[in-house]
Amino acid sequence: MAKLFHLQTYSSEKGSLTVFEKILPEGIRRIFYIYDAKNQVRGGHRHKLTKNALTCVSGSCKVFVDNGEEQQIFDLDTPDKCLLLDPRDWHEMYNFTDNAVLLVLSDQFYDKEDYIFERYPEKELHSGNKVTFR
Repeated sequence: MAKLFHLQTYSSEKGSLTVFEKILPEGIRRIFYIYDAKNQVRGGHRHKLTKNALTCVSGSCKVFVDNGEEQQIFDLDTPDKCLLLDPRDWHEMYNFTDNAVLLVLSDQFYDKEDYIFERYPEKELHSGNKVTFR
């Protein structure tokens, strides 16, 4: 399942410096960012191999994650929060603020064959209700 942690940050009267270090054990092979996404849902997939680290360097967004066994929603609302996604984590990013910039660090180069666009089946709760996003 995805893990949320705080990035090492150094603050002084000159401002703050946040460090991405030792987050992706295989190293960083790709960096991209998402912006101008207000009222949009981004992501909507999982991977075969790729691990991604997400942080909102400006603004905020929410990330829905489903690993086939459990579901969680994460708030990326400060630039020192980082969400590490495992390849099997279905993820959808939404509720972007006007000024949101979501930075994504990836341990693999882009490969369209690495993407899985099929969601996990909905799960039955003890009450008989289905767990769904939205």
